[in-house]
Amino acid sequence: MRATACGSLRLRRPLLKPLLALGLGLSALLSACAPNQPIIAVPTFKVQSVRLTGLTLPGSGRPATMYLSLNLLVNNPNPVGLRLANIAGTFILNGSRVADVNLPDVALPARGEATQQADLALPLTLDTVGSALSVARGQQVPYRLDGTFTADLGFLGRPSFGPYTLVQGVLQQPAILP
Repeated sequence: MRATACGSLRLRRPLLKPLLALGLGLSALLSACAPNQPIIAVPTFKVQSVRLTGLTLPGSGRPATMYLSLNLLVNNPNPVGLRLANIAGTFILNGSRVADVNLPDVALPARGEATQQADLALPLTLDTVGSALSVARGQQVPYRLDGTFTADLGFLGRPSFGPYTLVQGVLQQPAILP
């Protein structure tokens, strides 16, 4: 019995050396090919413009509403095109959460950019009416867009990034109210 056990060890030992050499060679090759930087860099967001486009008074069961147009410039620093399956966030005006933003299917060219427009309808509440009046009177009101985005990387999956502040700034435009 002992001879059989040793005999089977001798058969395995000749296979062990080539497999070990192959494994070490592959690991050395793969570590040499591993990039020092992330495979996909995170796109950046910049506000091109944000402006008040309208105010409505309450009536016929509708609340008073402020309408804003938000134009975002989304930049892709990657050497390959990228598709963002979704950009989702919350628009915050003067510290109050006022609207949800959803921009689906944003195609970004390699090392390029794309402009996205979000038309926001902000119901005026006791928290937001002061900010709406300030904007309508030409005063500065801080805003930010907090959110996430999901990249569609094909067979690599759909990773989500965030939540974090995508953009922020100050909303000010010429007065439309005294």
